[in-house]
Amino acid sequence: MKIIAVLLTLFVAVSHIGILILEMFFWNHPVGQRIFSMTPEVAAASEVLAMNQGLYNGFLAAGLFWGLLKNKLDIIVFFLCCVIVAGIFGAATAKFTILFTQGLPALLSLIAVLVSREKFS
Repeated sequence: MKIIAVLLTLFVAVSHIGILILEMFFWNHPVGQRIFSMTPEVAAASEVLAMNQGLYNGFLAAGLFWGLLKNKLDIIVFFLCCVIVAGIFGAATAKFTILFTQGLPALLSLIAVLVSREKFS
């Protein structure tokens, strides 16, 4: 079960690196505008805010990688809970599908981590 927990946590971490890249580097680009359903005007006006959001997504990914590298259950659980909260908040304030693209993978990972907790130090 630990392998599943690690793979799911890696998936969450890598997906947040992807979000970082989209928000920091492709927000004001046709790719980002299409993914986030924005007009060029909205993208240009919010580009700096999106870069900040992207940075925070990078911190979430870094925390998950850190927890995995150190094999520390408490670090992994903390950052997965942060991702779940971010997914719920994003679904409530921005776009409902964030609950499924961000929150659900983190929740599944958290469940797998907690089920296999005896394998973590």
